[in-house]
Amino acid sequence: MINGSPRPNGNTFTALSEIGKALESNGVQFEIVDIGNKAIRGCIACGSCGKTGKCVFDDEVNAVAEKFKDCDGLIVGSPVYFANAAGTLVSFLDRLFMSSKFDKTMKVGACVCVARRGGITATFDQLNKYFTISGMPIASSNYWNGVHGAAPGESEKDAEGLTTMRTLGNNMAFLIKAITEYKQKNGIPAKEPQIRTNFIR
Repeated sequence: MINGSPRPNGNTFTALSEIGKALESNGVQFEIVDIGNKAIRGCIACGSCGKTGKCVFDDEVNAVAEKFKDCDGLIVGSPVYFANAAGTLVSFLDRLFMSSKFDKTMKVGACVCVARRGGITATFDQLNKYFTISGMPIASSNYWNGVHGAAPGESEKDAEGLTTMRTLGNNMAFLIKAITEYKQKNGIPAKEPQIRTNFIR
């Protein structure tokens, strides 16, 4: 799990921890990595990762990439800023998904968004795009994956939001186990060679 909040023990952490309880109850291990208060710059499109398989800036992105390579799923948590994910998290994810060249097909993805009031669904849509372009199935819940709270600790009062988190954790554990079992017998779906077309020729 990636905690994109600059408050390591804030409401985003609370949401991720609630998911973690459900994962553990299903025998799935997890780790929360805090990146929201780190000095993480954006991608500069240098192309170095295409040659080395890792980002030219050797920071938390490369460290998490190693964990990402070995894990079965990735959950990204973000506070909502101006109806978008936190800027540091976006820079982190841009570089993580661009620079990590290993196959992400059938790793399960999910995101969690935390807001005082609005902007959750816009952020939810934004973050899910990292998964869908990478062949990663998205774990769903019983509602869009959001929890409400402004001051630290307020999210603990959002009973519906916390139920959504626990449901997400249970569903993600189920999906990871189902995919793992299928992969052991059949592998992952065959891929066609990628065809890249540009609108301007």
